[in-house]
Amino acid sequence: MRFVSRISCVACGKTAEAPASAGTCPACRDDFAILDIEFDLARVAKSMTPAALTNRPLNHWRYHELLPIEPDEECFAWPVGWTPIMDTPRLAEWAGCRQLRVKDDGRNPTSSFKDRASSVGVLHALRRGAKRIACASTGNAASSLAGYAAMAGLPATIFVPQRAPEPKVAQLLIYGADVRRVRGTYAQAYDLCTAECTKNDWYNRNCAINPYLVEGKKTCGLEIAEQTAGREPDWVAVSVGDGCTVAGIAKGLLEMKELGFISRAPCVLGVQAAGMDPVAIAFEAGALPKEVSGHTVADSIDVPVPRNWRKAVKYVKAVKGAIVRVTDEEITEAMKAAGRLAGVFAEPAAAASIAGVKRAIADGVIARTADVLAVVTGNGLKDIKTAMAIAGQPTEVDPLA
Repeated sequence: MRFVSRISCVACGKTAEAPASAGTCPACRDDFAILDIEFDLARVAKSMTPAALTNRPLNHWRYHELLPIEPDEECFAWPVGWTPIMDTPRLAEWAGCRQLRVKDDGRNPTSSFKDRASSVGVLHALRRGAKRIACASTGNAASSLAGYAAMAGLPATIFVPQRAPEPKVAQLLIYGADVRRVRGTYAQAYDLCTAECTKNDWYNRNCAINPYLVEGKKTCGLEIAEQTAGREPDWVAVSVGDGCTVAGIAKGLLEMKELGFISRAPCVLGVQAAGMDPVAIAFEAGALPKEVSGHTVADSIDVPVPRNWRKAVKYVKAVKGAIVRVTDEEITEAMKAAGRLAGVFAEPAAAASIAGVKRAIADGVIARTADVLAVVTGNGLKDIKTAMAIAGQPTEVDPLA
């Protein structure tokens, strides 16, 4: 971590020792006292220049100065990141804004944004000499971890809740992971995973309290800045579950501004499901609600206990952003619109970002003259059951006689 200046607590601001994997601030003794990795951007600027980047591979390892682990030749071959950004004028008209671009992170190897975090986690685990890596997930983090662990030859154990979509579970099994379906919720799967990691000395990949993995998610913001330099969007929209993703993207945009790659950091729009909105409540009230009950069709953001809420609120406010809520009906409508107007097949949580753009414009949060970029975090094949429920049925016809 040669470019890291310090690791700080988002709750008390104190400097903390680097944890082996997951960890919170020892001074706070608070499950939500998440650690944040800070970089010496003056030193980074000396080697990570636009000229230097032209000679680097088109994956997220190109930003290795801003990652908490130095890649080697083997992992440079792991494909992750540098996903396309597409202009979608018909989708922009549907949403009500001047321009809407889509960054499709469903193009990553396991069809999910989470590949950015898992690749960093697997590499960090290898450098730590870990014998096994584990996580709890509603699906995408699990499948991405299983995929990258398979590339690296590192055994993986995955804890999924009872309602994890079957296509995501199938990915885990195909990648050879030890899959443990917990008869309960995501929160219960998370608690069991944490206990097993502590008991067995496994590397804990859970992004909620593993500060290294958020830096992998940050690469989406770094890419957006580099790919749109000179024509930066006014807003970047992303769905919010635990808060890691929105925090990482906003952090990446801020760092690229500080490094001079872009002249301004776009505002970031966090999008929560109306049925599961604890981060939105925390953004407005300054603290998590004592109890959250609800549900959303978007399983990847169905997170009642978002441990990264402070980091999410910190970075969204740092870029003068906002958080909006969308209903399940708005999410499924956005799934159809993304497919039919832009040729993008998004799972429910991924389509939430697009639904949020339309909602924010209708509410006056985003101006109709704005240039907006929405991050699609996962492919629709991840949750085919929901897609089939909203897409309609094929027309049955007879063959030629």
